[in-house]
Amino acid sequence: MSLNHVRPWRNIHRRKSRQIMVGNVPVGGDAPISVQTMTNTITADAPATIAQVLRAAEAGADIVRVSVPDEASTRALKEIVAASPVPIVADIHFHYKRAIEAAEAGAACLRINPGNIGDASRVREVIKAARDHGCSMRIGVNAGSLEKHLLDKYGEPCPEAMVESGLDHIKILQDNDFHEFKISVKASDVFLAAAAYQALADATDAPIHLGITEAGGLTAGTVKSAVGLGNLLWSGIGDTLRVSLSADPVEEVKVGYEILKSLGLRHRGVTIISCPSCARQGFDVIKTVAELEDRLAHVTTSMSLSIIGCVVNGPGEALMTDIGFTGGGNGSGMVYLAGKQAHKLGSERMIDEIVSMVESRAAEIEAEKLAAAEAAE
Repeated sequence: MSLNHVRPWRNIHRRKSRQIMVGNVPVGGDAPISVQTMTNTITADAPATIAQVLRAAEAGADIVRVSVPDEASTRALKEIVAASPVPIVADIHFHYKRAIEAAEAGAACLRINPGNIGDASRVREVIKAARDHGCSMRIGVNAGSLEKHLLDKYGEPCPEAMVESGLDHIKILQDNDFHEFKISVKASDVFLAAAAYQALADATDAPIHLGITEAGGLTAGTVKSAVGLGNLLWSGIGDTLRVSLSADPVEEVKVGYEILKSLGLRHRGVTIISCPSCARQGFDVIKTVAELEDRLAHVTTSMSLSIIGCVVNGPGEALMTDIGFTGGGNGSGMVYLAGKQAHKLGSERMIDEIVSMVESRAAEIEAEKLAAAEAAE
């Protein structure tokens, strides 16, 4: 019996959308919500860009976007695509020819902004290139670069203007019999973005790419994105997402997964449940959690670990996690496995032992998955 069956208040009913492919990654329909990021290297520097793509993919990025502002970038793109283990999206602004070149270089998807890509004839040329080379497309509407006629009509960026921009562009693609597209309506204002996305979700069945654009630095941007994207995801809106941070792209991937994990929409790696610590703590909780996060970053198996400083909430949290450790007196604490007391453990050895237990449990979970898959064949 699933947890959601027992606790229906945890259910999130995702909006029904069409499914497209971004390379080998399905987006929309019943596919998992994919996590994206974007490189911040000079794209023409292929080795540096490839290195960043590989780090993002190792952190769990399903799709990576790169900016292609000039011919040097599109020349490098072929090498980047060949070296990437995940689909590459080419980010296009102003120069429609860069989109054509990116498609020819092997990009899995072209991200275009209807406000600055050019007139309908240029968009049609981009559509032809996408079709000829098996690319999908993302219509990327942004409150900061809306078309002039929409700003004249509405007076300012607003949800209605953003949705109208997106629907106008959808019509161009559909009039040219192109349907492999997703769409976003991003804004740096959480209220504006949320309202636009909610209206968009009612107006189209296209897969939706979520983002709060230009959200800020690591801390402020994480909070802003969690509020905005979390609200939409809780409402069932969103098929793929990017957290936009003025930080290392790997951090965007981590935050994206944490948002999805917090809503039970996707799981990857170890979820650490920990207390903020207080005078009752039996060990240095903050230092311990920081070290465990670093040493367990390589574990991709979905599992939970509770690290609680004292017995006030420790045993209760351990009931709901795969592995738990609760601080006690005399420099030791209690280990819990599957919610049951297992053995005492001295705090001087706890990190090494917890890492070992997590790795062992992860191996068991993967073995169980493999056995179940083989039995189903």
